[in-house]
Amino acid sequence: MVEGEFLPPYSSFILPLSPPPTKKYCNTININNTSMENERKEKVAMVGFYKRSLSTPPAIDFTSSEGKKLFIEAIQNGTMEGFYRLISNFQTQSEPAYCGLASLSMVLNALAIDPGRKWKGPWRWFDESMLDCCESLENVRTRGISFGKVVCLAHCAGAKVEAFRTNHTTIDEFRKHVITCSTSDNCHVISSYHRSALKQTGTGHFSPIGGYHAGRDMALILDVARFKYPPHWVPLSILWEGMNIIDDTTGQHRGFMLISTPHREPGLLYTLSCKHESWVSIAKYIMEDVPLLLKSEGVNDIQKVLSVVFSSLPSNFGEFIKWIAEVRSQEDFGQILSTEEKARVAMKEEVLKQVQGTGLFSTCGSIFVFSKFLLQKLTTFGF
Repeated sequence: MVEGEFLPPYSSFILPLSPPPTKKYCNTININNTSMENERKEKVAMVGFYKRSLSTPPAIDFTSSEGKKLFIEAIQNGTMEGFYRLISNFQTQSEPAYCGLASLSMVLNALAIDPGRKWKGPWRWFDESMLDCCESLENVRTRGISFGKVVCLAHCAGAKVEAFRTNHTTIDEFRKHVITCSTSDNCHVISSYHRSALKQTGTGHFSPIGGYHAGRDMALILDVARFKYPPHWVPLSILWEGMNIIDDTTGQHRGFMLISTPHREPGLLYTLSCKHESWVSIAKYIMEDVPLLLKSEGVNDIQKVLSVVFSSLPSNFGEFIKWIAEVRSQEDFGQILSTEEKARVAMKEEVLKQVQGTGLFSTCGSIFVFSKFLLQKLTTFGF
């Protein structure tokens, strides 16, 4: 297990049990202990839990009188600017071990980063179920997720990420980053910490930081395990202690990451993205299938190579190319272009003309024309 809200050991449950065995049955103590443990599990399954009491101190409930006072003071000091976008996208983790995924999808949506692929129906929106490019959802569900894998997922989702482990930075630097993101709405901090430092049950956890109170040096944690703890203020020094606890699974320090919207210069020609649904099959075809095809066919010239590659394309390749063309069309012609952008489009057209004049382009064109002609003939004859 890495990070997640898993159940505590059964020995910590306060539930009614069967009477302990007497000395008369000391020879069967192991059997009775097993029976007691099974009974404990059954009762937990039936009863379950409804939230946990927040340990105060060190935490202060966001909705308490003191928590509201801190909130108002932080607003007046200008260190709650990132709060509004985060709270508009606040979500509860859908699985006990999905704290990292919930924190990331919440921040990505707060930054208005387009996932480039549909969530449900026609809507493009980040959801925990879409964050699986660095670790399978099944692995996360059963074992949790590490700090490094969440950083990987953020990169994969198209965000700009700066990651810091506590052994490579200082609490003063951490405070500076928290203040920077709390006074802006285009940068958010996700903290990876051990709950024990905050006197909370559980182990490793991820949650975004929603704001900062300079006078009390406290951070507002928007805990994505809302079924367990409400949003709460904690001293920055205590949160740092929790981040400084080494993850037993990875052997590395925890830390924090700054996530923001990347500034990208517009592409000159075409923009490929791994966000489209068909990208996985296209990547597999290029990396795994093409080398096998070329090896089995025994090709020895460029025309045969291209013929083999193009004749075996995945069925959804056309949709992939169409999507790329639509993206470029929107970027180039779907808006009022500045003088600089018009110059870029003109340069693009010139480069395309040069590409079209190459022998490789001519060969590819011939193969596509022949393939289209052959398909028409086969259709005519009823194949």
